[in-house]
Amino acid sequence: NAEYMGGRGLLESFTFGMHRFSLLSRFQLSTRRISKIVASADEAVRDIPSGSKLLVGGFGLCGIPENLIAALAKRTEVNNLTVVSNNAGVDKFGLGVLLEQRMVRRMVSSYVGENGEFERQYIHGELEVEFVPQGTLAERLRAGGAGIPAFYTPTGLGTWVAQGGMPILNDHAKKANAISSAPKPVHTFNGREYVLEEAITGDFAFVKAWKADTNGNLIFRHTARNFNPDCACAAKICIAEVEEIVQPGEIDPNNVHLPGIYVHRLLRGPSYEKRIERLTTAEGVVGGKLDPVRERIVRRAAKEFRDGMYVNLGIGMPTLAANFVPENVHIHLQSENGLLGIGPYPSKDQVDPDLINAGKETVTAALGSSFFSSSESFKMIRGGHIDLTILGGLQVSEQGDLANWIIPQKMVKGMGGAMDLVSSGTRVVVTMEHCAKGSAHKILKACTLPLTGQRCVDRIITELCVFDVDKRAGQLVLVEIADGVSLDEVRAKTGSAFRVSDTLRAMQQ
Repeated sequence: NAEYMGGRGLLESFTFGMHRFSLLSRFQLSTRRISKIVASADEAVRDIPSGSKLLVGGFGLCGIPENLIAALAKRTEVNNLTVVSNNAGVDKFGLGVLLEQRMVRRMVSSYVGENGEFERQYIHGELEVEFVPQGTLAERLRAGGAGIPAFYTPTGLGTWVAQGGMPILNDHAKKANAISSAPKPVHTFNGREYVLEEAITGDFAFVKAWKADTNGNLIFRHTARNFNPDCACAAKICIAEVEEIVQPGEIDPNNVHLPGIYVHRLLRGPSYEKRIERLTTAEGVVGGKLDPVRERIVRRAAKEFRDGMYVNLGIGMPTLAANFVPENVHIHLQSENGLLGIGPYPSKDQVDPDLINAGKETVTAALGSSFFSSSESFKMIRGGHIDLTILGGLQVSEQGDLANWIIPQKMVKGMGGAMDLVSSGTRVVVTMEHCAKGSAHKILKACTLPLTGQRCVDRIITELCVFDVDKRAGQLVLVEIADGVSLDEVRAKTGSAFRVSDTLRAMQQ
């Protein structure tokens, strides 16, 4: 027998055998909660000590917890921090402020981006940096929040990530490593090798959401979700800043992106600058003129698209290929910062700082698109659900090895998501100019720069020609040659031997 409260369908008590049980008092107790809301960002970060490990959400400047970072920057006595974040903002904004004030001892990141101070401190041996492939970083955070101590991944096999020797701290004077990464265990499953990666947890997480209720349930907006949910779950104390706080019940439970169990402190940000790194509009793109060499490359790259493909385009020149999709071909563009279905660049009045691509450019979302977290994005990639990846390159070897993320002691951008993409088993096409500055070879017998991936490239497209990689033979095959280009010119500008296809044809445009 059961009794209900006032016709509202809530169970008040029930009888089982000779015993009567009341649920009302338990229900009433469950409504008495300690408030998670803090009055200010200063109050939210007041107890963060030196030496803490911070997990900070955001991708570029999209979805960064800017008020919390600014509040921590005011506590100049705090130092020796370890900060885990995909990147470190830009000079004088976001995490770049903490770097400038020398509050950070070590960054754990996948990408330097446009932060010149980040790159300078690392190259000059003033900052420890543990570079982690972007998908591995997301999964290490996700695993940390799920209580999984470690996992195996194909990402980074045959590179510094697995083999060790990656410079964590440079000795700039000696042009050597003061601290190097250690080798990681490798295990074979079903005939394929995988790298063991340990989970990441932290003392505090700073995350940014769009809306919350007072229970801490969060909703993120567009691509501002990115690393925020993964960081939130992996910290002992998660501090979330939001644009709006509502009462319980005002958010449909079906619309909650992150349950409140993961959030310990909640702040309504007083204001948001939402700075845009690369404001890109349809008007600007249409009015711009593409360099003829690059246009030849990206027009040919667009011929790789097939109707219905799911495609990931790397930063820079590969992104331009989307402007030349053949007629009657429809593709789904995936961006690793959490968008499937990238639309055209926005008009000036459509620009939204919460909607960017992996190159930090403002974009729109196509009809039928979807938004998701960074760990979900790389589940698509690592799981082999992407049909085609087009990337840039610094060097490619005749066996299909790729190097595209660092020139030691000189230039470092980080590997971003490239290592995850090339290890996923998807078809990989590299677009790049045939030679570097000074006519140095970029297509080589063996790469001299640190690798992004081993034997991963299927095709190379340059302004001179198209090579296929015969991975079984470890040999390049010339399959297309541009108008006005001779075989002798291709041979002179290529640093490895190659075979000419019996069906060699003119380069498609």
